[in-house]
Amino acid sequence: MEIQLRHLPDHKGSLNCHSPWLTITQEMIGAFADATGDHQWIHVDVERAKRESPWQSPVAHGYLTVSLMSMLNPKALRVTGTKATINYGLNKLRFPAAVPVNSEIRTNVELIDVVSVDDKKTLATYKTTVEIKGQNKPACVAENLVMYVV
Repeated sequence: MEIQLRHLPDHKGSLNCHSPWLTITQEMIGAFADATGDHQWIHVDVERAKRESPWQSPVAHGYLTVSLMSMLNPKALRVTGTKATINYGLNKLRFPAAVPVNSEIRTNVELIDVVSVDDKKTLATYKTTVEIKGQNKPACVAENLVMYVV
């Protein structure tokens, strides 16, 4: 979905769009572990995870899952008429379900609020739910903030 920034307030409370599905691979999990230094066995030791983890599989890091929002959300919603789009942070973040390796995830983006900060900046608050294909519980639910600059 594509919306001009000036029309974004018209969609407050009614916007709901999805990104394409993305497969979470062991290579992605390993690269994230290397980048962050979080090599906990439930993420990177495939054989041990198959034997000992409650998911019988390695699972993605929660922060890997939330970090993918910055790639997936713009595929769900593209706001045009801006010079810059800035990740402004999070108000709330939860990880209700683990993401086993080879699962498919997507984001569901809902516009909660839009506030004009000044004549150059607009702050949007979104509820982003990271869904796992075939599962009822989401991987992640976040209230994320985006600053649009014109």
